[in-house]
Amino acid sequence: MMAPRFARWLMLTVCLSMIATVALAQAQPRQGEYQPVERQDGKDVVWLPTAQALVDKMLDMAKVTPKDYVIDLGSGDGRTVITAAKRGARALGVEFNPDMVELSKRNAAREGVSDKAQFIQGDLFKTDFSKATVLTLFLLPEINYQLRPKILDMKPGTRIVSNSFDMSDWIADQTDTVEDKAKCPEYCTVLLWIVPAKVEGAWKLPQGELILEQMFQVISGKLSSGPEMMLIKDGRLSGDEIKFSAGGAQYTGRVSGNAMEGTVKSGERTAEWRATRVSKAAQAPSK
Repeated sequence: MMAPRFARWLMLTVCLSMIATVALAQAQPRQGEYQPVERQDGKDVVWLPTAQALVDKMLDMAKVTPKDYVIDLGSGDGRTVITAAKRGARALGVEFNPDMVELSKRNAAREGVSDKAQFIQGDLFKTDFSKATVLTLFLLPEINYQLRPKILDMKPGTRIVSNSFDMSDWIADQTDTVEDKAKCPEYCTVLLWIVPAKVEGAWKLPQGELILEQMFQVISGKLSSGPEMMLIKDGRLSGDEIKFSAGGAQYTGRVSGNAMEGTVKSGERTAEWRATRVSKAAQAPSK
């Protein structure tokens, strides 16, 4: 007959072994589950996971809130989408590899965010991402450049964040880096763009005409009032917000389609200003 002390020791050993087995099973991928390999080939780029510290910085720079709809193009194992969902945002990952899509869904389920984090199998060049308020990217510069026309057609104010790679001559509004190499050993820079409103062309003011030239978020041109012509200086767009100076006066305002309005400050005097876009037909010279 087994001694009571030995029996208790044996039962404790068995229990600890069972607990360790369950913990190991939870920590390890289930047998047969797909597991990606870093730098494995993909349709447009190789797969390399974004360091979690950089994911956090990307979403911080984009100021993601529960009101946002985040779309990640080339979502890989889903970590950016899942992190956004944990912040309360609705988030969608677009991934060409169907095995990665299923892996992402399992990861979202394990993190308890399946209700906010969704994943679809799709081609990022054929996907409609126009409804996103935040777009996240970890793609090559040439792919970013190919996507740029669609990005610039998104709603003004949409935030675009990219891991490390730029948009050619569309200079980022903000850049930051994770310096801690233990948390982010490579690809540790975040670039942020804010989609600008489209303002290039002629605008009619009650007191004259505003002619704007636009290079993404940078604007220049001239403001005419009667015989007086003033050059636009320090012109800048941030989404639908516009600011510039002309003739020593500081103009700030918002763009809404074919209209813009705001305040103009000259010395101690502040007044309101409004402008409406002149149609292309009206701008065309008569034959």
